[in-house]
Amino acid sequence: MSKREAGLFDRLFDICIYGFLILLVIATLYPLLYVLFASLSDAGQLMMNKGMLWKPLGFSVEAYKSVINNPSIAMGYRNTIFIVVAGVIVNLLMTSLGAYVLSRKNVMWNQMFMFMIVFTMFFGGGLIPLYLMVKNVGLLDSLWSTILPFAISTFNLIIMRTSFMGIPDSLEESAKIDGANHFTILFRIILPLSMPVIAVMILYYAVDKWNGWFYASVFIKSRELFPLQLVLREILIANSTDSMSAGASAGDRHQIGETIKYATIMVATVPILCVYPFVQRFFVKGVMIGSLKG
Repeated sequence: MSKREAGLFDRLFDICIYGFLILLVIATLYPLLYVLFASLSDAGQLMMNKGMLWKPLGFSVEAYKSVINNPSIAMGYRNTIFIVVAGVIVNLLMTSLGAYVLSRKNVMWNQMFMFMIVFTMFFGGGLIPLYLMVKNVGLLDSLWSTILPFAISTFNLIIMRTSFMGIPDSLEESAKIDGANHFTILFRIILPLSMPVIAVMILYYAVDKWNGWFYASVFIKSRELFPLQLVLREILIANSTDSMSAGASAGDRHQIGETIKYATIMVATVPILCVYPFVQRFFVKGVMIGSLKG
């Protein structure tokens, strides 16, 4: 093959790759754009539309006004923010402590502990024992029931442990010579050197807490403790939009309810999407550190 033919083949290959990636981006973004356009559309025109949606139909923000004025949304936001903030703090603290212990070479029965921890990734006790445990320790119908029983993710623990193992032992030895204890070594040496992995852990745990609804639906029965995702689930599945479309006729209430659903999805989704740009520069480096070493 001549250089000219090789160059032409490379350009055609690049065009195919870029075309495929563009189609992949469109397929990924369009569902979100559809929800955005639907939430900004006029309810009557949206109900009559049967095809794809490329722009808002009769621009309207009435659905967002109804969602913002709904006290259940504000209550769900408050509960979810507490779960995310408190949960991420607990998760990072417990995962860091566990990863530090398991990454030390002189810990007795280290391999056995790792085997027992990894074993939980494949075999669990099930939902009923977990429910009974949460009930017996007094966490039932509490926001802490979605935080404390899930203080450590085994997958994230392994990633952080692998990252800690990549830090030179000489740093720890120098700190011990200066009289540092294990807490000083962890919080003043290990963690500052592991910020990319910490950023990844914050992202993983925050997304998990923000999107979590199943265990909240199992452990929480009081409506004033519902997180945002349970409120969203109630609106989407139970079709409970009447309180947000009060004052409209029965037919108009059904139409307005459709746009309210889309607006609620956007309100519940956009905040967590805004977290990604702040941790993007750490994300790839943190995942690679945790996956290649050890």
